[in-house]
Formats: sequence, C-alpha cells, structure tokens
Amino acid sequence: MKPARYFLSPFKLKLLVDLRYSGSVFNRWRVRHTKKAASHCLVGLFSGVCLIVGTMIGSGIFISPKAVLLYSGAVGPCLSIWATCGVLSTIGALCYVELGTMITKSGGEYPYFMEAFGSVVAYLYSWTTVMVLKPSSFAIITLSFAEYASAPFYPGCTPPLVVTKCLSAAAIFLIIIVNCLSVKLASYVQNFFTAAKLLIIFVIVGAGIFMLAQGKTETLSNAFEGPSPSVGAVGLAFYNGLWAYDGWNQLNFITEELKDPYRNLPLAIMIGIPLVTVCYVMVNIAYFTVMTPTELLLSPAVAVTFGDRVLYPMSWIVPLFVVFSTFGSANGSCFTAGRLAYVAGREGHMVKILSYVSLRRCTPSPALIFNGFLGIFYIIPADINTLINYFSFAQWAFYGMAALALIVMRFTRKEMHRPIKVPIVIPGLMLVVSCYLVLAPIIEEPRMEHLYCTIFIFSGLLLYYPFIYRKAEWARRLMRPITMHLQLLMEVVPSEQAEWEGTEPPTENSRP
Repeated sequence: MKPARYFLSPFKLKLLVDLRYSGSVFNRWRVRHTKKAASHCLVGLFSGVCLIVGTMIGSGIFISPKAVLLYSGAVGPCLSIWATCGVLSTIGALCYVELGTMITKSGGEYPYFMEAFGSVVAYLYSWTTVMVLKPSSFAIITLSFAEYASAPFYPGCTPPLVVTKCLSAAAIFLIIIVNCLSVKLASYVQNFFTAAKLLIIFVIVGAGIFMLAQGKTETLSNAFEGPSPSVGAVGLAFYNGLWAYDGWNQLNFITEELKDPYRNLPLAIMIGIPLVTVCYVMVNIAYFTVMTPTELLLSPAVAVTFGDRVLYPMSWIVPLFVVFSTFGSANGSCFTAGRLAYVAGREGHMVKILSYVSLRRCTPSPALIFNGFLGIFYIIPADINTLINYFSFAQWAFYGMAALALIVMRFTRKEMHRPIKVPIVIPGLMLVVSCYLVLAPIIEEPRMEHLYCTIFIFSGLLLYYPFIYRKAEWARRLMRPITMHLQLLMEVVPSEQAEWEGTEPPTENSRP
C-alpha cells in the first residue's frame, strides 16, 4: 500500500511558492492583485455615518441613563450635561478631523502618536488598546446582547451565567465571520442595525412628544429644583455622560478604507455626532414625561419601563431593539478594532501575521480573529466591568494625547498638508477636559487598581525593547515558520503597496 500523501490546493501551492520566493517577482505579482482587490473595499459617507452612530449608541441610553441624573441632582442639570457632553464630543471630533485628513492612515490614534511622539508612545497605545481596551469592550457589549437576548426564555428570573456567556461567545463568533467575509457585508450589517436603533429612538421620542402634547410636563416644569451638586459630582456626571458618547473617533480607525477621506471623514463626523446628541437629549426628555427622577433612578431598565407605560401592548419591541442595538455596537467595535491590530502589525509593533489580509476576501482576517479570540477570553472572568472601569481613564489619557499631538505637530510638522485646520484653542480645550477626566476618578476615589493598570500599560516596554527595538533574531527565526503556516491556513498575504506591472503570473524562468 502506498503511503498517504498530503495534497495542497492549487491556490495554496501557489501561495507556498510565493512564500518560498518572498521578495521575488512572484511576491510582487501577488501584491498587485491584493492591491487591486483592496481598491474595491471602500466605505462611503452613509456607511461612515452609520458606523459612528451605530457604535456610539449602544445599550446605555436604553438601559441605564441614570448615572448622569444621579450625580447632577435634578432634571435640568441632567439635560444640560447630556447636551454639553455632545458639544465636548464634537470638539474632540474636530481635532480628529484635522488629524485624519492630515495623516490618512487607519488605526485611530496610532499613526498620530507615531508621527508626533515616535515609536514608543505609539507602541504603548497599541499594546494597551489591542490587548485590553478593544477586546474587553467587545466582550462587554456582547454580554449585554446575550443578557437581553436570553431574558425572554427565563421569565421572572435572571438567565444562567453559562447561557449568557455561551450566547455572548456565539455572537462574537458570528460577528467575526461577518467581518472576515466582506467589508461590504460588515457595512451592510452595521447600516441595518443602526437603522433599527434609530427607529426605536424615533418611536420613544415620538411617544414622548405625544405625552408632552397631553400635558405630561410635571417633571420638566420644575427642572432645576433641588440641591446644587458639588464640583466633584458634576465631574462624575460628565464622566458618565461622555462615556455614553464614546465612539466618536471610530471612523479614524478605517481612514484608508474611506472613499475620499478628505470629504467624507469630516462630513460623517459632523453629521453623526450632532445626530447622536439630539437623540440622547430627546430620549431623556421622553423618559421624564412618564417617570419622575426617583422612578427613573429605581428602574433597572429605563427604556423597558417607558415601553411598559406608554407602548403597551407593543412594549416587547423595546427589549427586541435593545438586542439589535447591542449587536450593532458590537459589530462596529469589531470592525474598527481589527484595523488597529492590522496597522500595528504592519508597522512591526505586533506580530507580522496581524498585518496580512485575505487574498480572496480583502479583509484583515488575522487581526479580526485575534480580536475575537481575546474577546472570548475576556468573557471567561466572572465580572469584567471592573476592568473596563479602571482602564477607562487610560482611554481619556489617549484622547488627551491625541489633542497634544495635534498641538505638537503644529510646530514640528508645519510642512504637512492640512485640508482642514481647526483653531488651536480647540485641541487645547480637549487636552484640559481629558486631563480632568483622567484625574477626577483617581482623586475622587483612588484605588490600587489604577496603579495596576498603569503598570500594565508600561509593562509593554518589557516586550518593546528585545523584540522591536533590538529585533531579537531568535524571535524572528521562531516566528517565520509559524507565520508561513498561518498564511497557508488562512490564505492571507502581506499588504505592501508594491505593484507588478504584468497581468499574468510569472513563469518558472522569471524566478530569480
């Protein structure tokens, strides 16, 4: 009997030849076709707006918008803080408009830090965001999705933890598949779920306007009555409000995939953020037409309570659309998180395989799969909300550093083309607000966990020095065969900007 043989498909056989002759004409021919395919994977203005709106509006405005009311102390200050948070988010987004049109690279703050502060700061940002912030946030959103998706099957009680976690893992698996299959498919999914969450917001706002027309204005007529909140309480109210607005920088993570980023990036931001601000303020006004501040604070799910009082017997649509909203937010989070890992891998700050793209699908599938794997890993602990809370100050530190990067490059990179240039007072104000939001929770309630998070961020230097700065040869020898086999397994290739001028693959005689 003849021994069994391992056969490669023609595609993988060609890819193996490309790997054997890396840097040759074979590799350049492969890259040309990768670039040609990539030119069709673009995101337009409508999809960009849906990405911003869909990522910013999660489950918070439907479930627990009460933290702002709790710290502000009255209805009037509460609504004022919601509106002011929208203005502050717009100010921050204006900084990102200039940065994104000046440096048209994907990866969010990563390329801006690289340009303004150098490799070390950019690496620490990618280390913290890729390893903790993005995947843990992904896990939190899918856990919220799982809780509300499984709740109808367990009336009167909380769904078992194992069911919630398994459903959350299944949601991550499904979202990763969608994003790996096609950029267009992921955009269509995002557009659909954004439309769904806007629909339920319009329903809630419409019902609130109807209640106002009936004279339900008792709560709003005495909006500013009550004790004045302390400075620290106002700071915490802003902190929670701005957390609900988080996601306004998501389009900067996919700048390279935008059609005409000089036009569509600022337009999408200037359409999306005011739209979210209006939605947040109007939804809160609608809540106050049927609930007193005390009732709103005691409600476990504010939108569900509102639906039970106003939309009955159609109140079931509220939890259904909360499920839609959380799934859409998770898809948007995954869509942008994969791009950061992809760009960091391309610059050599992550393993090289993360910078590869699917030759068939034109998606950064290794980076997406890596983010999904970490997301499932973060589902395992009993409670990862604590992790998010203590690392959130790091997110605002990065926002402040992005504003500082804009100020620094005004003096160090004067020659760079700036299609949009904001007054320097705007990044200055963003820097001050960010410093306050970083220091406020630490001063108000200092804990050792904040120190642990800081230690984790700077622990990335232990990997930076040997593997990136010194470029340890033994690590390269170890990763080379692993990278090659992962390429064959996932059918992915590097995404260099080289281009082969021919239209057919080279022959054996053209091999060097």
